[in-house]
Amino acid sequence: MSKDSLKVSGVQYTTAEAGYFEKRRLKRSAGIWGLWGLAVAAVISGDFSGWNFGIGFAGFGGMLIAFLLLIVMYYGMIFSIGEMAAAMPHTGGAYSFARAAMGPWGGYVTGLAETIEYVATTAVIVYFSASYADGITSELLGISLPPWLWWLLLYAAFIALNAAGAAISFKFAIVVAIISIAILLVFSAMAALSGLFSWDNLFNIAPDAGQSAFLPHGIIPILFALPYAMWFFLGIEELPLAAEEAHNPVRDIPRAGFIARSTLIVTGLLVLFLNTGVVGASQIAGSEEPLLDGFREIVGDGLAAVLALFALIGLLASLQGIMFAYGRNMYSLSRAGYYPKFLSLTGKRQTPAIALLVGAIIGFVALVLVETLGGSGGVAGAIVLNIAVWGAVIAYVLQMVSFVLLRKKYPNASRPYRSPWGIPGAVIAGILSLAIFFGFFINEPARPAIAAIAVVYVVMLAAFALWGRKRLVLSPEEEYAVSGGLHRDPQREGYGGTVEDSILESDDQVNPRP
Repeated sequence: MSKDSLKVSGVQYTTAEAGYFEKRRLKRSAGIWGLWGLAVAAVISGDFSGWNFGIGFAGFGGMLIAFLLLIVMYYGMIFSIGEMAAAMPHTGGAYSFARAAMGPWGGYVTGLAETIEYVATTAVIVYFSASYADGITSELLGISLPPWLWWLLLYAAFIALNAAGAAISFKFAIVVAIISIAILLVFSAMAALSGLFSWDNLFNIAPDAGQSAFLPHGIIPILFALPYAMWFFLGIEELPLAAEEAHNPVRDIPRAGFIARSTLIVTGLLVLFLNTGVVGASQIAGSEEPLLDGFREIVGDGLAAVLALFALIGLLASLQGIMFAYGRNMYSLSRAGYYPKFLSLTGKRQTPAIALLVGAIIGFVALVLVETLGGSGGVAGAIVLNIAVWGAVIAYVLQMVSFVLLRKKYPNASRPYRSPWGIPGAVIAGILSLAIFFGFFINEPARPAIAAIAVVYVVMLAAFALWGRKRLVLSPEEEYAVSGGLHRDPQREGYGGTVEDSILESDDQVNPRP
């Protein structure tokens, strides 16, 4: 009776070689506040840069409506993701959920969308961090570096930080999340007390003929503002990727997600109103460094540069958090064989250092290419931001579909946490994500992002069809799906070994081999 292969759903699994999973270990290092710090840190840069481009499309009123819609969308999504993460406490996250619900191809398409999201998001944060950093050094030291050199320095520094160990990553996330929130609160207090805030500034974009100051370009552009409003929240969904590094993922991932979500709503509203009300909607719409512009309005250029040095922490917080996400996403897909298996090696520090490096190389090359093609004035940042957001909404839609399918497909599966919004919450989140998805098609400036993602998908799906699907491994994410949810927790039930044998034995009994 052969136990070295298993064919299911058009793919083939082979038994992992001796020591395979031992070379791909992660270490439990995070409690609830470490997870909260990771989630807030991953997102908080959105309060510093990127969100403001949406005002250029829809005005302040349209941006506010987009923000409120996303509050609903992200609550429905975070509740749903929390339920699936508690049921499947392994690193795969979105890929894992979709793999169990929609088979290997569904899992791969969803996991690839998250890879695109997190690699591109990291690149966007690097882009805006470099802009902040160069502005600071230019004003304080008279030193300006080429953008590509800033990108290289930032990637190198944060690869080193993330590769140093999960415990260091989580502690850093907590510290920078708290400092970033403090910076935003200081800015908010200064803006509110400066006398510069004006309600008229919120609506100083000249309306088109027949339109109002609240919606200067009409209702449809709200769709175009949604991707930029997502920048206030994008990345919080990465929490399930920390499942194998959390002390109690079943309890803490849903709780940390809810607390982080509430934190980010407050900081997002403060920035949206106060930053815009001080600088002005028309002026802030194209800014690469809106918070720094807000500081400049309040205290002038000299002191603003010092304050921006602290504000840069917010961007660096997200750089660390999102880099953590793409590292774990690529690690889990590699461990299962969808990506080259060497990407999941973790070494002595039990961090996916190779995946971190490869993701950084991809992001750096993308920035250089898009900057060369897109030119200056924030165009490159906006294009890569659109790539990140479109990758995200693909993953969002497929995760919400997965939630509904899993409720139907595995009604009796263990669900230690259940979404209080249930299937309706997932449907609402999925519909709003789908609206953002289709909004890209009718928004001409977003089309380069669509073309870029389409090229990536064609290449990667062809590679999987011709090569990857014949070389999969029964990693924890795959074991859960193949066993029908019976093998749920890899750190209790083991990696490979007897668990893998039992699945292959069961297949032999159903499909005897000669």
